[in-house]
Amino acid sequence: MLKQIQEGHLKAERHNAVMTIEFSHPQSNSLPGALLEAIAHEIHAAGNDDDTRVIILQSGGDRTFCAGASFNELMAIETAEQGLNFFMGFAHLINEMRRCPKFIIARIQGKCVGGGVGIAAAADYAIAVDGADVKLSELAIGIGPFVVGPAVERKIGLSAFSSLAIDATMWRDAEWARRRGLYAELHGTPTGMDESIARLASHLAHSNPDAMMQLKQCLWKGTEHWDHLLQERAALSGRLILSPHSRQAIQKIKGGR
Repeated sequence: MLKQIQEGHLKAERHNAVMTIEFSHPQSNSLPGALLEAIAHEIHAAGNDDDTRVIILQSGGDRTFCAGASFNELMAIETAEQGLNFFMGFAHLINEMRRCPKFIIARIQGKCVGGGVGIAAAADYAIAVDGADVKLSELAIGIGPFVVGPAVERKIGLSAFSSLAIDATMWRDAEWARRRGLYAELHGTPTGMDESIARLASHLAHSNPDAMMQLKQCLWKGTEHWDHLLQERAALSGRLILSPHSRQAIQKIKGGR
């Protein structure tokens, strides 16, 4: 199944109980609202599919896993309500990943920025390749990593999250991300990464689905309030993105591309 969505695409295919969901966008795999919604929908559907045992989430290309929010859509926000609706796209996706009863393996083949870091953190097991550096750039555009923050902090801890959130212009390399627990594995080549993903996905596809579901619930214990929390954070981001500081910062970044 291949869907064209706002210049990008979403593809979902199941083989031997493994559902692979791939998103792509020509702007460094950035995520407009419609693509966020489509990814969340496919994860929800796979979670309810008895023939699916495990999910692989990946993006197209070989340079950037995800550049985060669509700058075109950020610039188009004119009201706090529109801001809330846009950032709720990330909130909804993270919550769908959290609630999904199936394990989600993220294939991180390139750099992660902003919301892309949040998606990697919300995966149950992220496998990356050298060069998959990370940066939380939100403060640099006048907001903050409020929506993705709970997922990132849960995965790497408050200290490492604080470093990423405060120094919003500095890249941390993939080894830094592995040592902090964002990536469960780091491989020197895409081939090594894909072999490890295939091995783990095959193993999970033959594991007890009830046991995996119960284990995932244990691993995510204490996040039951995230439906409300992430909505609050989305509203905060939606208000801040309207500030003159944010408008100028986004325009400057877009002009430099």
